[in-house]
Amino acid sequence: MARAQDFYLGNDPINGTGNAASALRSLPHDIASLCKIVQGLLIHRDIAPWLYQLKLSGENRDVANVRPVARMIEEIERRNPKPLHQRRAPEQRMPCVCWHFSTFITAILREQGVPARTRCGFGTYFNPGRFEDHWVAEYWNRSERRWVLVDAQLDDVQREAFRIDFDPTDVPHDRFVLAGDAWQQCRAGRADPNLFGLSIIKEQGLWWIAQNLIRDLASLNRVEMLPWDVWGIMPAPSDTIKDDHMAFLDRVAALTLGGEDVMTALWEIYQDPRVRVPSKVFNADRRIEEELT
Repeated sequence: MARAQDFYLGNDPINGTGNAASALRSLPHDIASLCKIVQGLLIHRDIAPWLYQLKLSGENRDVANVRPVARMIEEIERRNPKPLHQRRAPEQRMPCVCWHFSTFITAILREQGVPARTRCGFGTYFNPGRFEDHWVAEYWNRSERRWVLVDAQLDDVQREAFRIDFDPTDVPHDRFVLAGDAWQQCRAGRADPNLFGLSIIKEQGLWWIAQNLIRDLASLNRVEMLPWDVWGIMPAPSDTIKDDHMAFLDRVAALTLGGEDVMTALWEIYQDPRVRVPSKVFNADRRIEEELT
C-alpha cells in the first residue's frame, strides 16, 4: 500500500505548473533557497504599500485572484521574462497574498519529488495577542520523518518588521496555529474565538475559524482554494453555527490534525457535500460566484 505522504506528490489542475515544470525541478532543492526565490517573484498586496513603498492599483490587487500555479507563472513572466531563479524588484513581482506564497512553494516541492501541501490557519506573529488569518506550506522531511511548516512569505524585510524570532523554514506549531487546532482550542474554552480572524478588516470569530477549517480540509485533499472562496456549510459572520454542524466540524478538526492512520477517513469525510468543493464557489474578494476551471 502506498504511503500517505505519496498522496502529496505531483501536481494537478490548481497546483499544475504547466510548461514551467522542468524549470521548477531545476531550482535549488533546499528549503531556504526556495523561499528566497519565491520571495523574489511574489509580493503581498496588503503589505506592499507599508513595507515596500509600492502603491498598487485595483487591477494589480485583483491579480491575487489567480488560482492555478501555471497562471501565476505566466503572470510573473509577463511582468519580467527573466528565469524564475532571478530575483525581481518589488514593482515587478506578482501581487498576491499568503496563499500564493504557500501554494507556489508547495508546487515546486512536489515537482522536485518532495511531498508537500498548503495549510490554512492563523499566524501569531503579525499582531501581538491576535491570531491572524494565514497560510503556510508543509513538507515531509524524510530524514526527520515529520511534517515541517514553512512560511515562504517572510523575507528579510518582514522578518525585521514583525520581529520574527523563529526559523521560517521550520515554524513552531504555537506560532502558526492550524485551523483544526484553533477550532479545538475555542471549542474547549482554552482560547477566545474573537481573537481569530483578520484585524485589517475587523472580522473575527468562530465562524472565521470554521471557514478556515473547511479550507484546510480541502487543501489536505489537494484542492487548494483561495482564502476568500466560500462554499458548503461555511458560516457567514451573522450565522449561528448549527449543533449538528458543530459536531461535524469537531470531527473534521480532529482528522485535519491526525497522522497517516487517519488519511482514509480524511479523504472520506471530504466527500460530504457540506465541505466538498463544488464546481462553483463564491469569491468574497470579488463578491461574485465563479466557476472553477
